[in-house]
Amino acid sequence: MTTNSDQNLVVLTLYILGVAYVFNLMVESVDDRIKYEFKKGEVDDKLKEQGLAEKISVNFKFKASEPIDELKELSMTIENKSDDLAIYVDWDNSSLILNNKSCRVIRKSPDLTRDLAISQSPSLIVPKKTLTENITAEDLFERDKETGVYTVKKPLMNISGLQKGGPPQKKMYGDFMNRGKELGFSLQLVLRLSEIRAGLAPGAEYPPICIIDCPFTIRKLPWTYALPWNKKK
Repeated sequence: MTTNSDQNLVVLTLYILGVAYVFNLMVESVDDRIKYEFKKGEVDDKLKEQGLAEKISVNFKFKASEPIDELKELSMTIENKSDDLAIYVDWDNSSLILNNKSCRVIRKSPDLTRDLAISQSPSLIVPKKTLTENITAEDLFERDKETGVYTVKKPLMNISGLQKGGPPQKKMYGDFMNRGKELGFSLQLVLRLSEIRAGLAPGAEYPPICIIDCPFTIRKLPWTYALPWNKKK
C-alpha cells in the first residue's frame, strides 16, 4: 500500500512539473510582445491650437501586438478635410526621431531603391482626399553588394540592442521588459499648405509650413494578453 502511495506521489509530482514546464514555455512564447500606440489625441490638440483641426487629420495603423524588433515601417494616413486647401507632404524635410537621433524620412516605394540620396518629390493631397503611405527612416536601409538595391533591414526601435549598451541602456531595457517603463519615438511631419486659387503664377507664392509632432509610445504587453478570455488587448 505504501509503495502504491509513493508511486502515485511520484507520478503526481512529475505531472505537476510537466504542467509547470509547459506553462513556463507558453509564458515565454508570448512574453516578448509589445504594442505601439499613436498619441492621436495630442496631435489633434496641436492641430486645434493651429486652427487646422477641421482641415487636417493624421493617423497611423498598428497591429494589436508586435514581436520585439519586428516593426520596420509606419503605415500613415493623412486626410485633407478642407474645401480649398492644397496640402503638400514634404518628405525630405520630415524626420523620425529614433533614440534621440533625427533620421530622414523615406517614403516606401514599390520600385527598387538604388539611391537614397535622390530627392523625394512632395506628395499633394487635394481637398476631400486621403493619402496613405508607408514610411521608414533612411538609417534603417542597407545596400545589397551584389544587386545594389537598398532594403530595410533594421527595426524602427532596436529594443534588444539596449542590452548591449551601457548601464543606462541596460537599465532601460530591464525596466521596459518588466513593464515598469514605456519607450517612445516621434515623427516630425512637415506639411506645406496653400489655398487653391486659379491663375497663381508658379513660384509666386510659397505655402506656409506646418510642422506636426507625432509622438508614439511602446509598451510591453503582459503574457496574459494571449489568453482567449482576456478581452483587454
